[in-house]
Amino acid sequence: MGSEHLGDRLARLRRLADLTQEGLAERSGVSADVIRKLEQKRKHSARLPTLHALSRGLGVELTALLGDPPGVPSTGEADPPQLVAVRRAIMPPLFAPPPEPTGVERLSLPLLRREIADAWTLYHDAEFGRVMDVLPGIIADARFAAAVGNADEKAAGQAALGKALQLAGHLAIRLGKTDLALSALERAMNAASESSDPLLPAMISNSVAWNYQRQNRLDDAGHLAVYAADRVEHEQGNTAEGLKVWGGLIMSAATSAARSGDYDTANEMMTTAEDATKRLAALPPPADGKMVSVFSKSSVRIERVRLAVQHARPEEALALAKGMRLSADTPPSWRTWLLLDVARAHADLGDAEGAVKALERLRRIAPGWMRHHTLAVAIVSDLWAGPSHPPGLRKLAEFLGVAN
Repeated sequence: MGSEHLGDRLARLRRLADLTQEGLAERSGVSADVIRKLEQKRKHSARLPTLHALSRGLGVELTALLGDPPGVPSTGEADPPQLVAVRRAIMPPLFAPPPEPTGVERLSLPLLRREIADAWTLYHDAEFGRVMDVLPGIIADARFAAAVGNADEKAAGQAALGKALQLAGHLAIRLGKTDLALSALERAMNAASESSDPLLPAMISNSVAWNYQRQNRLDDAGHLAVYAADRVEHEQGNTAEGLKVWGGLIMSAATSAARSGDYDTANEMMTTAEDATKRLAALPPPADGKMVSVFSKSSVRIERVRLAVQHARPEEALALAKGMRLSADTPPSWRTWLLLDVARAHADLGDAEGAVKALERLRRIAPGWMRHHTLAVAIVSDLWAGPSHPPGLRKLAEFLGVAN
């Protein structure tokens, strides 16, 4: 896909969306003349706002239009402009001048933290193109905040910088750029060590552990998560923030154990984590829940379902998922994982109809995440190749480009 001309990608995605050039123009606000010139290769590039508008009109991520779809390893092709900007923000050029604020006036720390929290929400909503848009400016503002003011102000700025770089690491992992992610997370850890947030190093350790898992460094991931969890439990275990961070690390350690083949240890860790969620109800809630780890009874149960599916225990997975009531703060990304795992469990049991129902629900609540997940394509491909095509399967196959 990376070698395609922009016009070829635009035409292909427009046809997949069943739109004429005029129809896409109406949905995107981009003139039909511009669309025509791009598809006829009389125009070889477009400004980012135009590409954003086209991607929204097509109902795809911007990276799909640029030729670098999310969630896949690098093909060796040149990175799209948005990703280049993120790389530059993570790793500023050598001998660059001191950081400057991106706006006319310096952002206040509360406003900066709100922008970072909003960017995390975009990430959990699978709005990766929009995250790439805003992240370079946020990182630049955070670098400036970390470099000016008195000691307390600099420490607060370092906390913002660490959280922004952590998000950059998560985004890079989702884009399949695990080495770039590690660079971002190493810089995030450096900022965290100078910050005013005692839990930030542990949260970033959890992100690093996830990156190690994606690189199949399971022992490294497990040891890091357990070490960080022990420190949090000893130093911050009596607060809701500390308990959430500790719980996230325990879940991460369990995932590493499960992927190493030790399901019993993983299940024991998950049970311990689920028991700990009962303590959250008795503690004052975090002041800013968007800035701490995702940990709740819902998230633990979702992870337990996933591990059961990965270890070929579909009946156990469906039993764990039955009757689940997700908490209101469960991010769309976690809801996506649950529905994908439920679909896979049904498919593994030969229940194509049950799998399709789960996938149809996923398409209704999180179409962006469904397009992003290679597991969704794999499940639908398997169902499409099978003997039974229950109602709704064709639409799912067409939505994901699986149908012939």
